[in-house]
Amino acid sequence: MDEFLLRNETTLRLGFFFGVLLAAATAEALVPRRTRRLSRWKRWPGNLGIVVLNSLLGRLLLPMAPIAFAVLCAERGWGLFNVVAVPGPAALILSVILLDLFIYLQHVMVHAVPLLWRLHRVHHADTDYDVTTGARFHPLEILLSLGLKMSWIALLGAPAAAVLTFEILLNATAMFNHANLRLPDNLDRGLRLLLVTPDMHRVHHSPHPHETNSNFGFSLTWWDRLFGTYRAQPDDGHAAMTIGLDGFRDPSEQRLDRMLTQPWRGGAEN
Repeated sequence: MDEFLLRNETTLRLGFFFGVLLAAATAEALVPRRTRRLSRWKRWPGNLGIVVLNSLLGRLLLPMAPIAFAVLCAERGWGLFNVVAVPGPAALILSVILLDLFIYLQHVMVHAVPLLWRLHRVHHADTDYDVTTGARFHPLEILLSLGLKMSWIALLGAPAAAVLTFEILLNATAMFNHANLRLPDNLDRGLRLLLVTPDMHRVHHSPHPHETNSNFGFSLTWWDRLFGTYRAQPDDGHAAMTIGLDGFRDPSEQRLDRMLTQPWRGGAEN
Protein backbone atom coordinates (compact mmCIF):
# COMPACT_ATOMS: atom_id res chain seq x y z
CA MET A 1 0.00 0.00 0.00
CA ASP A 2 2.76 2.46 0.94
CA GLU A 3 4.58 1.73 -2.33
CA PHE A 4 1.38 2.42 -4.29
CA LEU A 5 0.89 5.74 -2.48
CA LEU A 6 4.48 6.80 -3.12
CA ARG A 7 4.19 5.98 -6.82
CA ASN A 8 0.85 7.72 -7.29
CA GLU A 9 0.96 10.53 -4.71
CA THR A 10 1.48 13.33 -7.24
CA THR A 11 -1.20 12.02 -9.59
CA LEU A 12 -3.74 11.64 -6.77
CA ARG A 13 -3.08 15.05 -5.28
CA LEU A 14 -3.10 16.89 -8.61
CA GLY A 15 -6.21 15.04 -9.73
CA PHE A 16 -8.16 16.08 -6.65
CA PHE A 17 -6.72 19.61 -6.72
CA PHE A 18 -7.74 20.36 -10.30
CA GLY A 19 -11.03 18.50 -9.91
CA VAL A 20 -12.09 20.57 -6.87
CA LEU A 21 -10.71 23.78 -8.42
CA LEU A 22 -12.79 23.28 -11.56
CA ALA A 23 -15.92 22.25 -9.65
CA ALA A 24 -15.71 25.17 -7.19
CA ALA A 25 -14.91 27.72 -9.93
CA THR A 26 -17.90 26.52 -11.93
CA ALA A 27 -20.23 26.57 -8.93
CA GLU A 28 -19.23 30.07 -7.82
CA ALA A 29 -19.71 31.36 -11.37
CA LEU A 30 -23.25 29.93 -11.41
CA VAL A 31 -24.28 30.83 -7.85
CA PRO A 32 -22.02 33.65 -6.59
CA ARG A 33 -22.31 34.93 -3.01
CA ARG A 34 -20.78 38.37 -3.64
CA THR A 35 -20.05 40.70 -6.54
CA ARG A 36 -16.39 40.60 -7.50
CA ARG A 37 -14.26 43.70 -6.90
CA LEU A 38 -11.75 42.69 -9.58
CA SER A 39 -12.12 40.32 -12.50
CA ARG A 40 -10.63 36.84 -12.48
CA TRP A 41 -8.28 37.97 -15.26
CA LYS A 42 -6.69 40.52 -12.90
CA ARG A 43 -6.41 38.23 -9.86
CA TRP A 44 -6.02 34.66 -11.03
CA PRO A 45 -2.62 35.02 -12.77
CA GLY A 46 -1.07 36.08 -9.45
CA ASN A 47 -3.00 33.63 -7.28
CA LEU A 48 -2.36 30.64 -9.54
CA GLY A 49 1.19 31.79 -10.24
CA ILE A 50 2.05 31.63 -6.54
CA VAL A 51 0.57 28.11 -6.39
CA VAL A 52 2.92 26.97 -9.17
CA LEU A 53 5.88 28.67 -7.49
CA ASN A 54 5.07 27.06 -4.14
CA SER A 55 4.79 23.61 -5.71
CA LEU A 56 8.16 23.93 -7.42
CA LEU A 57 9.94 25.29 -4.35
CA GLY A 58 8.41 22.63 -2.09
CA ARG A 59 9.68 19.83 -4.32
CA LEU A 60 13.08 21.47 -4.75
CA LEU A 61 13.86 22.45 -1.14
CA LEU A 62 11.91 19.73 0.70
CA PRO A 63 11.91 16.88 -1.81
CA MET A 64 10.82 14.31 0.79
CA ALA A 65 7.06 14.77 0.52
CA PRO A 66 5.02 14.29 3.70
CA ILE A 67 3.80 10.91 2.42
CA ALA A 68 7.37 9.66 1.86
CA PHE A 69 8.33 11.00 5.29
CA ALA A 70 5.44 9.07 6.88
CA VAL A 71 6.77 5.88 5.27
CA LEU A 72 10.24 6.64 6.66
CA CYS A 73 8.78 7.20 10.14
CA ALA A 74 7.02 3.82 9.95
CA GLU A 75 10.26 2.11 8.89
CA ARG A 76 12.19 3.72 11.75
CA GLY A 77 9.41 3.23 14.31
CA TRP A 78 9.05 6.94 15.02
CA GLY A 79 5.89 8.40 16.53
CA LEU A 80 2.96 7.43 18.70
CA PHE A 81 1.13 5.12 16.30
CA ASN A 82 4.36 3.29 15.46
CA VAL A 83 4.97 2.59 19.15
CA VAL A 84 1.47 2.04 20.54
CA ALA A 85 -0.53 -0.74 18.93
CA VAL A 86 -3.60 0.91 17.38
CA PRO A 87 -5.81 -0.77 14.73
CA GLY A 88 -5.08 0.57 11.25
CA PRO A 89 -8.47 2.26 10.63
CA ALA A 90 -8.37 3.94 14.06
CA ALA A 91 -4.81 5.19 13.48
CA LEU A 92 -5.86 6.61 10.11
CA ILE A 93 -8.94 8.42 11.44
CA LEU A 94 -7.19 9.74 14.57
CA SER A 95 -4.21 10.93 12.52
CA VAL A 96 -6.43 12.89 10.11
CA ILE A 97 -8.30 14.51 13.02
CA LEU A 98 -5.13 15.37 14.96
CA LEU A 99 -3.36 16.73 11.89
CA ASP A 100 -6.37 19.00 11.36
CA LEU A 101 -6.03 20.17 14.97
CA PHE A 102 -2.37 20.97 14.37
CA ILE A 103 -3.28 23.02 11.29
CA TYR A 104 -5.80 24.97 13.39
CA LEU A 105 -3.15 25.68 16.05
CA GLN A 106 -0.63 26.66 13.38
CA HIS A 107 -3.17 29.06 11.88
CA VAL A 108 -3.69 30.70 15.27
CA MET A 109 0.09 30.97 15.66
CA VAL A 110 0.68 32.74 12.33
CA HIS A 111 -1.89 35.34 13.35
CA ALA A 112 -0.42 35.82 16.82
CA VAL A 113 3.30 36.14 15.98
CA PRO A 114 4.01 39.43 14.14
CA LEU A 115 6.82 38.03 11.97
CA LEU A 116 4.67 35.08 10.87
CA TRP A 117 1.67 37.36 10.31
CA ARG A 118 3.75 39.31 7.78
CA LEU A 119 3.99 36.10 5.74
CA HIS A 120 0.42 34.97 6.31
CA ARG A 121 -1.16 38.30 5.45
CA VAL A 122 -0.41 37.61 1.76
CA HIS A 123 -3.36 35.22 2.03
CA HIS A 124 -5.53 37.93 3.62
CA ALA A 125 -4.48 40.69 1.20
CA ASP A 126 -6.71 39.27 -1.54
CA THR A 127 -9.44 41.89 -1.97
CA ASP A 128 -11.86 39.31 -3.36
CA TYR A 129 -12.71 35.90 -1.96
CA ASP A 130 -12.90 32.92 -4.27
CA VAL A 131 -11.56 29.41 -4.81
CA THR A 132 -8.05 30.64 -5.69
CA THR A 133 -7.77 32.54 -2.39
CA GLY A 134 -7.67 29.14 -0.68
CA ALA A 135 -4.33 28.34 -2.32
CA ARG A 136 -2.73 31.81 -2.12
CA PHE A 137 0.11 31.66 0.43
CA HIS A 138 3.59 33.14 0.50
CA PRO A 139 6.31 30.58 -0.40
CA LEU A 140 8.10 31.09 2.93
CA GLU A 141 4.88 30.26 4.79
CA ILE A 142 4.44 27.13 2.67
CA LEU A 143 7.99 25.97 3.50
CA LEU A 144 7.43 26.70 7.19
CA SER A 145 4.16 24.77 7.09
CA LEU A 146 5.84 21.79 5.39
CA GLY A 147 8.54 21.67 8.04
CA LEU A 148 6.02 21.84 10.88
CA LYS A 149 3.82 19.23 9.21
CA MET A 150 6.71 16.78 9.01
CA SER A 151 7.46 17.25 12.71
CA TRP A 152 3.81 16.50 13.51
CA ILE A 153 3.88 13.41 11.30
CA ALA A 154 6.97 12.20 13.16
CA LEU A 155 5.34 12.91 16.53
CA LEU A 156 2.16 11.03 15.63
CA GLY A 157 3.69 8.28 13.53
CA ALA A 158 0.80 8.99 11.15
CA PRO A 159 0.32 6.28 8.51
CA ALA A 160 1.12 7.28 4.93
CA ALA A 161 -2.50 6.68 3.92
CA ALA A 162 -3.64 9.10 6.64
CA VAL A 163 -1.17 11.77 5.53
CA LEU A 164 -2.28 11.53 1.90
CA THR A 165 -5.95 11.56 2.96
CA PHE A 166 -5.33 14.63 5.10
CA GLU A 167 -3.42 16.44 2.34
CA ILE A 168 -6.23 15.85 -0.16
CA LEU A 169 -8.94 16.84 2.35
CA LEU A 170 -7.08 19.98 3.42
CA ASN A 171 -6.60 21.19 -0.16
CA ALA A 172 -10.16 20.32 -1.13
CA THR A 173 -11.82 21.93 1.90
CA ALA A 174 -9.60 25.04 1.68
CA MET A 175 -10.73 25.64 -1.90
CA PHE A 176 -14.36 24.83 -1.04
CA ASN A 177 -14.58 27.14 1.97
CA HIS A 178 -12.92 30.00 0.09
CA ALA A 179 -15.33 29.71 -2.85
CA ASN A 180 -17.51 32.70 -3.67
CA LEU A 181 -20.45 30.35 -3.42
CA ARG A 182 -23.97 30.93 -2.14
CA LEU A 183 -25.27 27.90 -0.23
CA PRO A 184 -28.89 27.55 0.95
CA ASP A 185 -29.11 28.57 4.62
CA ASN A 186 -30.29 25.14 5.75
CA LEU A 187 -27.42 23.42 3.93
CA ASP A 188 -24.90 25.87 5.37
CA ARG A 189 -26.17 25.28 8.92
CA GLY A 190 -26.08 21.51 8.45
CA LEU A 191 -22.57 21.45 6.98
CA ARG A 192 -21.25 23.69 9.77
CA LEU A 193 -21.84 20.90 12.26
CA LEU A 194 -18.78 19.21 10.73
CA LEU A 195 -17.15 21.19 7.92
CA VAL A 196 -16.10 24.82 7.49
CA THR A 197 -18.36 26.46 4.90
CA PRO A 198 -17.66 29.49 2.68
CA ASP A 199 -19.89 31.75 4.79
CA MET A 200 -18.18 30.60 7.99
CA HIS A 201 -14.62 31.13 6.79
CA ARG A 202 -15.36 34.36 4.91
CA VAL A 203 -15.77 36.04 8.32
CA HIS A 204 -12.07 35.33 8.91
CA HIS A 205 -11.17 37.49 5.87
CA SER A 206 -12.76 40.63 7.31
CA PRO A 207 -10.33 43.49 8.12
CA HIS A 208 -11.96 43.89 11.56
CA PRO A 209 -9.49 42.33 14.07
CA HIS A 210 -12.19 40.58 16.12
CA GLU A 211 -13.37 38.85 12.94
CA THR A 212 -9.94 38.26 11.41
CA ASN A 213 -8.99 36.49 14.63
CA SER A 214 -11.89 34.06 14.51
CA ASN A 215 -12.90 31.00 12.46
CA PHE A 216 -9.35 29.68 12.04
CA GLY A 217 -10.41 26.19 10.97
CA PHE A 218 -9.84 25.00 7.41
CA SER A 219 -11.61 21.64 7.50
CA LEU A 220 -13.37 20.71 10.76
CA THR A 221 -15.46 23.25 12.67
CA TRP A 222 -14.86 21.57 16.02
CA TRP A 223 -11.71 23.45 16.99
CA ASP A 224 -13.16 26.95 16.68
CA ARG A 225 -16.14 25.91 18.78
CA LEU A 226 -13.97 24.13 21.36
CA PHE A 227 -11.44 26.94 21.77
CA GLY A 228 -13.93 29.81 21.62
CA THR A 229 -12.84 31.31 18.28
CA TYR A 230 -16.10 30.62 16.45
CA ARG A 231 -18.07 33.56 15.02
CA ALA A 232 -21.27 32.73 13.15
CA GLN A 233 -21.66 35.79 10.90
CA PRO A 234 -19.80 39.02 10.01
CA ASP A 235 -21.05 42.23 11.62
CA ASP A 236 -21.52 43.91 8.21
CA GLY A 237 -23.25 40.96 6.51
CA HIS A 238 -21.74 38.80 3.77
CA ALA A 239 -22.80 40.97 0.83
CA ALA A 240 -21.62 44.27 2.32
CA MET A 241 -18.55 43.20 4.30
CA THR A 242 -15.10 44.30 3.19
CA ILE A 243 -12.55 41.67 2.18
CA GLY A 244 -8.80 42.14 2.39
CA LEU A 245 -6.36 44.41 4.24
CA ASP A 246 -6.42 48.20 4.17
CA GLY A 247 -2.73 48.57 3.30
CA PHE A 248 -2.91 46.41 0.17
CA ARG A 249 -6.02 47.49 -1.73
CA ASP A 250 -4.43 48.81 -4.89
CA PRO A 251 -5.15 46.38 -7.78
CA SER A 252 -1.40 46.14 -8.43
CA GLU A 253 -1.07 44.27 -5.11
CA GLN A 254 -2.70 41.26 -6.76
CA ARG A 255 0.32 40.77 -9.04
CA LEU A 256 2.69 37.94 -8.20
CA ASP A 257 5.73 40.21 -7.79
CA ARG A 258 3.84 42.44 -5.34
CA MET A 259 2.56 39.46 -3.34
CA LEU A 260 6.09 38.15 -2.91
CA THR A 261 7.28 41.46 -1.41
CA GLN A 262 4.24 42.16 0.81
CA PRO A 263 5.84 40.72 3.99
CA TRP A 264 8.52 43.40 3.83
CA ARG A 265 6.14 46.31 3.26
CA GLY A 266 3.80 47.92 5.77
CA GLY A 267 3.46 47.30 9.50
CA ALA A 268 3.05 43.99 11.28
CA GLU A 269 -0.17 44.80 13.11
CA ASN A 270 -3.08 42.36 12.81
